Amino acid sequence: MRTELELALRSERSSEELRAALRSAAEEVDRLSQLAEDLLVIARSDQGRLPIAREPIELSVLLERVRKRFEDRARERGREIVVAAPSSLRAELDGLRIEQALGNLVENALRHGGGEVSLSARRDDGSAVLEVSDHGPGFPDGFEAEAFDRFTRAGDGRTGGGAGLGLAIVRAIATAHGGGVVVAASGEAATTLRITLPLAEARG
Repeated sequence: MRTELELALRSERSSEELRAALRSAAEEVDRLSQLAEDLLVIARSDQGRLPIAREPIELSVLLERVRKRFEDRARERGREIVVAAPSSLRAELDGLRIEQALGNLVENALRHGGGEVSLSARRDDGSAVLEVSDHGPGFPDGFEAEAFDRFTRAGDGRTGGGAGLGLAIVRAIATAHGGGVVVAASGEAATTLRITLPLAEARG
């Protein structure tokens, strides 16, 4: 990242070339920031004290924030992110942590998946169910059980090319909320990762 920025400063480049260099550097900053935060979450979860600060959250608003965060990146790839959630569905969750978990899933879908990315939320009895789906290649056969283990990558599958922490972070955050995460579907038709959280109703 530093080399790319130094080259951009030294050489004569068109405005489009400079924008491309800055865009690439910004993506690298995002990856480094995410890696640092992921390592912190792993360390805290290992110590059994991943902090969870619950607050009343409207889930449709939370999903929309995640969509906007990745909107430009999706557009650059010719992709679209859509949100489907009832405006009445509210819960007491740690909004920042759940955004981080969903962001990891969206990042995974944009990097390894294809087609439209869907973020959805619904109520299922006493739980809130959050899903991220896309239409790209699924996980290799039999890999779903290992997908959420830290530093686990499936080579040319959906977990390749990263540090192997993103899905482990999702599980740590879901577990800290008393919930869990699974690969609900995997394949060309649709690949869906599902977070299920106890629905502690928002007060007020």
